[in-house]
Amino acid sequence: MRIGVLCSGGDAPGMNPCLRAVVRSAIAAGHEVVGIRRGYQGLLDEDFFVNAKGEPLMGLRSVSNLSKLGGTMLHCSRSEEFRTEAGMKKAAGVLKKHKIEALIPIGGDGTFHGAVALAQHWDGQIIGCPGTIDNDLMGTDFTIGFATAVHTAVEAVDKLRDTAESHERLFLVEVMGRHSGHIALYTALAAGAEVAAVPETETNIAQIVQHLQVLKARGKQSIMIVVAEGDELGGAEILNDDLKKAGCPFQTRVLTLGHLQRGGSPAPSDRILASRLGDFAVRAIIDGQTSAMAGEVNARLTLTPFTDTYVKHKPIPEELLELLNTLAS
Repeated sequence: MRIGVLCSGGDAPGMNPCLRAVVRSAIAAGHEVVGIRRGYQGLLDEDFFVNAKGEPLMGLRSVSNLSKLGGTMLHCSRSEEFRTEAGMKKAAGVLKKHKIEALIPIGGDGTFHGAVALAQHWDGQIIGCPGTIDNDLMGTDFTIGFATAVHTAVEAVDKLRDTAESHERLFLVEVMGRHSGHIALYTALAAGAEVAAVPETETNIAQIVQHLQVLKARGKQSIMIVVAEGDELGGAEILNDDLKKAGCPFQTRVLTLGHLQRGGSPAPSDRILASRLGDFAVRAIIDGQTSAMAGEVNARLTLTPFTDTYVKHKPIPEELLELLNTLAS
């Protein structure tokens, strides 16, 4: 069997170890792997990884030492052409032309939307791996890259706390999460922040200011607020303005981490998760499975139909919200 693999959408730490697992597991089982560069757009352009022999095939050595590297050696992108009916048909034709019988896309909900659409024009097998820092997919406890993104954000908040303490200030740190507050909540809890502003809950300015006044009266000298970019009131800059207007008792500063969270060497937990899911995706294809995402729930490997991974919003853990509020009070 010839298996294609690609990375699509935004990059996530752990895509490389996932790719390594796909290649080595497939070859160990006697199959060939075609590396498709630049995601679905690369598929349309027939932009394949080429080995030393000039063949569009990945070998064991082509993925050596990938586990420690951030980003993705195959590169990733978003493709407007692929979203069209003509683009889907063209992609199916390219897969048939190169005798690719199965595809493993590594990415997030946009990637899986694309996989569902592609399946309407192509009869090959598709098993995806959840490569996204947002941790917003149903069917897996954690997505590949989430742990590393949180680690990066926590390191930043820890360092900002030193400056906040020195100047007796409040810092609003904006993290990624257009529709999901997972990164913000986990970062706030791990870094000992006082507030997390996330899309899933109401951000009550008056309530926050009242809480800050109580903390100020107790002698609190520094405050850290972690803000998801998709918070319903807006990002950190807007929240900062609202807090000032409502009588925030601290001097404030704003920092947006942005794409910094996507980079860096994957954390060990992301490397292990990526390796398990990459291998599992290959085994699922060999077993005849298709149109599903490989995930891990309660330490067990599971397959979830693509549509079920994004059909509803993945909630943030209520118990962690309660814990943050308790510890920050």
